[in-house]
Amino acid sequence: MIDLVKQQRTAFIQWLRSRTKANGERYSENTITSYTSALSNAPKKLTGIEVETRNVFEITSTTTFKKVRAIMEGADNFKEVNDQAGNRAFQYALQYYEELLVQQETGELSGEPSSSPQHLTAETEVRAMDKNILLYGPPGTGKTYNTVAYAVAMIENKTLAAIQLEIATDGYEQVLTRYRTYKEQGQIAFTTFHQSYGYEEFIEGIKPKLDQENQDQSTESISYEIKAGLFKAFCEKAEAPIVSESNEYGIRQDPTIWKLSLGGSGENAVKRDCFNHDRIRIGWDGYGEKITEATDFSPYGGANILTRFIDEMMIGDIVLVLYDEKTIDAIGVVTGEYKWLDSLPDHRRTRSVNWLITDIRENIYALNGNKVMTLGSVYRLNRITLSDVLHMIQKHNPSPSSAIQENSNRYVFIIDEINRGNISKIFGELITLIEPTKRIGQAEELKVRLPYSQVEFGVPDNVYILGTMNTADRSIARLDTALRRRFHFAEMMPDPGLLQDIQVADLDLVAMLTKINRRIEVLYDREHTIGHAYFLPLTSDPSLENLAHIFKNAILPLLQEYFYEDYHKIRLVLGDLNKAYNEQFIHAKQIDVTDLFGSASEMDLDDEVSYAINESAFKNPEAYRKIYSV
Repeated sequence: MIDLVKQQRTAFIQWLRSRTKANGERYSENTITSYTSALSNAPKKLTGIEVETRNVFEITSTTTFKKVRAIMEGADNFKEVNDQAGNRAFQYALQYYEELLVQQETGELSGEPSSSPQHLTAETEVRAMDKNILLYGPPGTGKTYNTVAYAVAMIENKTLAAIQLEIATDGYEQVLTRYRTYKEQGQIAFTTFHQSYGYEEFIEGIKPKLDQENQDQSTESISYEIKAGLFKAFCEKAEAPIVSESNEYGIRQDPTIWKLSLGGSGENAVKRDCFNHDRIRIGWDGYGEKITEATDFSPYGGANILTRFIDEMMIGDIVLVLYDEKTIDAIGVVTGEYKWLDSLPDHRRTRSVNWLITDIRENIYALNGNKVMTLGSVYRLNRITLSDVLHMIQKHNPSPSSAIQENSNRYVFIIDEINRGNISKIFGELITLIEPTKRIGQAEELKVRLPYSQVEFGVPDNVYILGTMNTADRSIARLDTALRRRFHFAEMMPDPGLLQDIQVADLDLVAMLTKINRRIEVLYDREHTIGHAYFLPLTSDPSLENLAHIFKNAILPLLQEYFYEDYHKIRLVLGDLNKAYNEQFIHAKQIDVTDLFGSASEMDLDDEVSYAINESAFKNPEAYRKIYSV
């Protein structure tokens, strides 16, 4: 029975998405949610009736449903329940569900709805799966909350409707748990834009670094390094191949890539010995086997090189062997710790290596940011990525391997409050790269050379960008034009119907929020309405005290911000002009200017009005009731 209910609920949602209204527009997601919620919850509130079931989605027979519908619509409190659903959502939902059953019985619809993307409308596919999506709406409409559903849908390659159905039937927590898991795995990143957010934080920049040559604090100095910003680092992770935890090559997760000189450049005896005996070797034998803090490096130098080779290089790291300043001739994986071999005539410092390919000639000049390799024996190749290494291995050894695989996972980068940042400053040249057709691997693939690192950078095709925008801060019309062209938009408006199951002092929260927002639309605009999320804390604590706390600390300050403390308009929104004095949230008091200033004829002052917050009204249920019942 549970499966049947889920199937019918899904069928109803998809059927509504496929319909158009009389004006040719499709139903919004909020409207669809409202109708679906009404069918699930409203029948339980009807009184004075007896029906086979109050779970409408259990009914698949048109004949049976017509009888049940007639009984429900004849309930004593049907009008009241219908009003609570908002905009007669229950009445319309019953009508639409009957139309769905008729089409299912006549064969116009399949009785087994599919959740696969190919069976959804184009609008639904765009909302769930487009590369760049921006959720926009007034404050408190659940934009940040809904990024969880969108992100999970994107990563799991599911429709948004399928995830929303999971939330409706099994609860939000199990989807949130998956979201947190993906975040821990690095597949989801979250940032918030603000006025001082810049290109350096988002893409890359030059950052100071504290150097400490030894334990003596007096030797500290400042140097600078080019550091990847949040989005660039995220894209690099999304593009990096997946390394199997136990693979035949011995590559570790997130390996460092080292440049290594074996006896110098070109062909030489040290290099040939290393290739033949699966090892790498460096010199500075004059310091002896053990290097300590007391070692004096003044005779020959090489302190940094020895530290890298002995201490910093790890098992599972990758080494690229120098042939000349632009070319490498071998790729290997470090498999052993540092050893000193007395049996060797020179270059006695060794580590075991698994050679993946040798005796090649691979030019890495471009991959290395058009920088030549120096003769320094050991240093990190920060510009070379694991993906670059994978392509070189596959080029010279095309036989398939499970050790390193292309990254087919999906990644979601969430930007909260995207409209609060300076888009041109933050995105820079990236504004073009985020276009779906310009992603890496697409027909119009585009990469640009970044100004600081001088490396070529593109946005991987498996990266999704999900933004949120508060329309009370800035309207879409004022949003950066270049950004608008590259995002699909999903509007999220207040949904009072989500409050219908909350009972506080016998108040109709649905009607109250609906009336407040209708007044705001008239006095201001729809972008500055109040979201339902402000009232959701009442779900766990449906007390008058909690409602008073919400009004005093959230709703009233928001209205003060909207109307620039024009308290006359705030009183209109809260219906205070039609209430008894003790029920008004804001008291208005006429000021006698003459009494206050005397006969100040030179001052052109009309009688003024002062306003004061009435604390007692927040504890009075009638103060809330008369917001919507006047």
